[in-house]
Amino acid sequence: MPTKSTSGEEKGMSENKVDASHTIWTDAQAYTLAVICLLLGVVGGWLIRGSQPPAGSPVATASAPVPNGTGGAMNNQPSAEQLRQMADAQAAPLIEKLKSDPKNPDLLVSTGNSYYDAQQYPVAVDYYGRALEIKPSDASVRTDMATAYWYMGDADRAIAEFNKALSYEPNKANTLFNLGLVKWRGKMDVNGAVADWEKLLATNPNYAGKDKVEQLIAEAKKHAGIKPGTKAQPLAR
Repeated sequence: MPTKSTSGEEKGMSENKVDASHTIWTDAQAYTLAVICLLLGVVGGWLIRGSQPPAGSPVATASAPVPNGTGGAMNNQPSAEQLRQMADAQAAPLIEKLKSDPKNPDLLVSTGNSYYDAQQYPVAVDYYGRALEIKPSDASVRTDMATAYWYMGDADRAIAEFNKALSYEPNKANTLFNLGLVKWRGKMDVNGAVADWEKLLATNPNYAGKDKVEQLIAEAKKHAGIKPGTKAQPLAR
């Protein structure tokens, strides 16, 4: 399943991130949300944020709910409403700053990130969209917005936004990675997915998640009955 993105070549401590030193958030809240996002990401999928640095292997972010079981720490995760309240608390100082600086793309993106990480994808999309009105060529933010659309159940809109991000940065690794996942898992387009991943590896030879990408290519080709070693044919544009 897909993950997220946001400005600067591979996010990590994204260039779009605004200093959160004034964020009114307790340590307990921050810790809880971080743990939950990690758990959800591990269970939910592999999508990565467009501005995350590909350190080690692809890093997943919040995606799908953890299944309810009969016990275990994961059953004590915050509810959707609690996550929303935590996102509201984190975003509050940023939103306050936006009142006097509504066209600040960094503030808009950081606010969107707060809601994305709490799985409030429609709200995240709104802030990302406002930032992109100011900086439409920011491929990382557009990748994050596309990934949010995927989690909202709109694979077609996600693919359209990934492609638009690639029109600005044709070889952006995280965008190609996520686009391949959405094509495969959202549209059953194995050839398209493999072509994107092969392009990723060809244009980013030092990509830290190379092993994961090669694993995905092998799995996709196996499912589609494509002979190992065969290059996928790019889709006609």
